[in-house]
Amino acid sequence: MNDKERYAKVMGWFQENMPNAKSELNFSSPFELLVAVMLSAQCTDARVNIVTPTLFAAYPDAFSMAKASEKDIYELVKSISYPNSKAKHLLEASRKLVCDFGGVVPSTMEELTSLPGVGRKTANVMMAVAFGKPAMPVDTHVFRVSQRIGFTPNSRTPEETEKILTANLPQNILSDAHHWLLLHGRYVCTAKKPKCKECGIKTWCAAYMQA
Repeated sequence: MNDKERYAKVMGWFQENMPNAKSELNFSSPFELLVAVMLSAQCTDARVNIVTPTLFAAYPDAFSMAKASEKDIYELVKSISYPNSKAKHLLEASRKLVCDFGGVVPSTMEELTSLPGVGRKTANVMMAVAFGKPAMPVDTHVFRVSQRIGFTPNSRTPEETEKILTANLPQNILSDAHHWLLLHGRYVCTAKKPKCKECGIKTWCAAYMQA
């Protein structure tokens, strides 16, 4: 099986079986999504969703969060991993949003990554989920699954994986493909004990075929 066939078969299965895949983070605005994604680094979406209702009630936008103290933000996110650095980044990012962008979350890679605490993966999530742009955020799940199934067998970094996937996937499904690969990695193609018997794409999976 060549690469083109594998991509087509796997994406075809996901399109048929997971047509409405979307982010599991709860949010109602680009600012809330940005905050949630920043909090989700090395933390589960489920835990983030427990914390954000109270956080968003206190600080619903960049203007209100920019006026907070780092300690106040910390108290609301302290059950999240790395709460000190995340509280600091949330405050700094909010202040920059107010000062440089009029409190509005920008929609380009360059502008998003200018915000403290916002890296390429977070920026790609914002572009894909908040603004509907074709983008491929690569987290640990996307990175692992893409390697296992044979999409990116030689990739060594998330950025390499992003480039390969972006080059091989149609632009109109790129953002959906991110969710498909992420959710497949979260619930089926897990890190330690992948559930191969339950996997709908095992027929085209390089790792399964070589086992």
